[in-house]
Amino acid sequence: MIYTLRATLNELDGLTELFEGYRRFYNKAADFNSAKNFLKSRIENEESVIFLAVGENGEYCGFTQLYPLFSSTRMKRLWLLNDLFVAETFRGRGISRKLIDAAKKHCIETNACSLTLETAKSNEAGNNLYPGEGFVLDEEHNFYSWDTPQ
Repeated sequence: MIYTLRATLNELDGLTELFEGYRRFYNKAADFNSAKNFLKSRIENEESVIFLAVGENGEYCGFTQLYPLFSSTRMKRLWLLNDLFVAETFRGRGISRKLIDAAKKHCIETNACSLTLETAKSNEAGNNLYPGEGFVLDEEHNFYSWDTPQ
């Protein structure tokens, strides 16, 4: 039985292990201490909401991280589902869906107007998962980004 919980500092080490797996998936160099400090700051400063999927033996299976945003036109909060990761050994068990359900419930509980996300066109698993979970692909808008010079 897999259940979800909102991460606190008590889960920081296990969460950081998952987060490092997520970063490796995106070809980022391992940096456990920086990752731990990053997550610690998000939790302490209430800058994000993180849900963990936990297995029956207490093992951490996956996580999702939400960041708060606001919609000016709707004059309400919305949540950006920025990260969703399930450890390889736990994939195929519906854990992503449980994490998305926790995110949706949080969205409703905080009276937010939307839960939004973006994923790469090449992310076959995500692009199959999200429509089945009620997310609608926005084909009408262009999304741009600007990165600071390094």
